[in-house]
Amino acid sequence: MSSRKKSSGGIGRNAVPATPTAVARYFDRLPGGFARCALCHRRCLLSPGSFGACRVRRNAGGTLELPFYGMASAVSIDPIEKKPLYHFLPGSSTYSVGYVGCNLRCPFCQNFSISQSTDAPVQRLDPAGLAESALRASCPSISHTYSEPIVHAEFVEASMRAARAVGLKNVLVTNGCAGADAASSLLSLCDAVNVDIKCWDADFYHDELGGDLETVKAFAETAFRFGTHLEVTTLIVPGKNDDDAQVDSIAAFLASLSPDIPLHISAYRPMYRYAVPATPPRTVRRLVETAKRRLRYVYAGNVSGAPSITECRDCGSVLVSRRGYAVDRSGLAGGRCASCGAVVPMVDLPKEIF
Repeated sequence: MSSRKKSSGGIGRNAVPATPTAVARYFDRLPGGFARCALCHRRCLLSPGSFGACRVRRNAGGTLELPFYGMASAVSIDPIEKKPLYHFLPGSSTYSVGYVGCNLRCPFCQNFSISQSTDAPVQRLDPAGLAESALRASCPSISHTYSEPIVHAEFVEASMRAARAVGLKNVLVTNGCAGADAASSLLSLCDAVNVDIKCWDADFYHDELGGDLETVKAFAETAFRFGTHLEVTTLIVPGKNDDDAQVDSIAAFLASLSPDIPLHISAYRPMYRYAVPATPPRTVRRLVETAKRRLRYVYAGNVSGAPSITECRDCGSVLVSRRGYAVDRSGLAGGRCASCGAVVPMVDLPKEIF
């Protein structure tokens, strides 16, 4: 996931905020005060008083409560390209909100201080206030990002409804490990999503990350079926998922949905519990070329050098050029190529906004 900028203020370091503010939607009551969480693939069985693997959903007498409802660990204004989303409102800013907790245990997590703990300083938000803040900041979208927003599905859904009510777009940056009910509810309100497909090895997903590859695939398929703008990121870790066969399989899966789905192949750097050396740029560039055999739009991430360019597939003109987060979108004209007029596979804003 992308790096984050902490907001100032907040509630401070907290094991559990005082007074839970909401009850979860996705759970089943069981005899003896137990509860079964139904949010994600883990389906945690919670005894009274215990938390799920995500650390943010708690059994209170057989009812699953959300003690971190509306608690944000980070709020900032980011380029939409930072999510990364290259084909959705290119060149715009997005009002970004991060939380605490995660339902995975990735040992290379870049945001482990908020994903693997609930001790980060937080501030309380409400859905309508979040939408108002984004409007005041002149951001056309709100992104739920940084740590895993799915484990806060109820607050994210309420925030997405509030955003849509005032004409804002909704963005989700996620590991995609959501059950079918939660996935459908979230994606029905979502305009764009970037899904991490971390590898194409089901055993590695389960044993190393605590995830489930089939659940992630189903989430991506649901997003595509719902018409949500979909982009995918794969972080390349040397010796783990840096072989051509895995990346080719990811690209083939996406191409079976649409060859126009953008894939971001990003370089890893040592973080959290992994001391594996950083991904060489040449590995990322090789795997980009591998994925391009099946997909039209593949981008290298966390690699310096030449600008990242999107070309018109009809005439070859440059639609968007990116160097870091500096974006030249002069080749776009209201969702069409400015040179030949061809419709391009991007979600664009009216040109007068820029």
